[in-house]
Amino acid sequence: MADTILTTSVAEAVAILASGGLVALPTETVYGLGARADDSRALARIFEAKGRPADNPLIAHVASIEQVGDVVLSIAPYARDLMERFWPGPLTLVLPVREDMPSQLTAGLQTVGVRMPDHALTRAVIKALGVPVAAPSANRSGRPSPTTWEAVREDLEGRIDAILQAGPTTVGLESTVVDCTGDVPVILRPGAITLADLQSVHPEARQRRPDEAAHRSPGLRHRHYRPDAEVRWVGPFDTDTSGTGEAAPDPTEAKHAASASYIGLHDPPDPLRYVRIEIAPSLAAYARSLFHFFRLSEADGVRSIHCERVPCEGLGQALTDRIDRASGSE
Repeated sequence: MADTILTTSVAEAVAILASGGLVALPTETVYGLGARADDSRALARIFEAKGRPADNPLIAHVASIEQVGDVVLSIAPYARDLMERFWPGPLTLVLPVREDMPSQLTAGLQTVGVRMPDHALTRAVIKALGVPVAAPSANRSGRPSPTTWEAVREDLEGRIDAILQAGPTTVGLESTVVDCTGDVPVILRPGAITLADLQSVHPEARQRRPDEAAHRSPGLRHRHYRPDAEVRWVGPFDTDTSGTGEAAPDPTEAKHAASASYIGLHDPPDPLRYVRIEIAPSLAAYARSLFHFFRLSEADGVRSIHCERVPCEGLGQALTDRIDRASGSE
């Protein structure tokens, strides 16, 4: 394949997608690798470009609630309520798929994940194209998800046709995935839309059981989010940096500053051992920075990335999920 095109043109992105090409698209969560959701050959190219396992379903992105009908068979009333409340936004709803949709979209399942991204540029592309766009994260399979167009180029240069350039993503973690095929909404993958958010619309919404998510949700079956360096939990630490909570790893494990990096909400008790430190001012900032920090740490050549542990509730649950997967402790 020729060099990947860098563009800021909606029209150019639409023309490439219309012809069966692959375009990396910005969203509020992470950059997605887009192809026409109704084109089996284009969808097959997504799996080839990413090295994505064939049993990992894709997510269809739409520009309007009306466009959902292009890919799904039916919409439960409570699912429509969630669309009205949270779209555009980082919420994917799993719904019964139309029989005429390509099998690559669903990995052979009878359901499909659908969402409306909160990014005007990408919605403009989908609207002008006139069909939904399938778009998993625009990275090599298993790698940290890309939150900048530069990260997309790092992983997929020469493997895809174009990157639609925009700024860094604002959420930084993939969307919340909610199963809407039963009587109540069930979270399959945590994200920025929390259980409490869902319960504000549908009080009976609940969290998945461990045995009911992996086969129904994108992004739960396979190795994900892992940089070249080891990822490990540390802390939590107090604002006085005294190290209250779980102790930091023994400094004798890393005699040189370049051996580790650290990201968290508080200063670590042993800052001199880290070549890179990022102190996030909020949980949302921690989540937004995580995957980019992984890539920066790789560039530093560190052997270990230390992440401060946070309470596993609200957005902290999504952050914990991603770090667990990156560390191999899921």
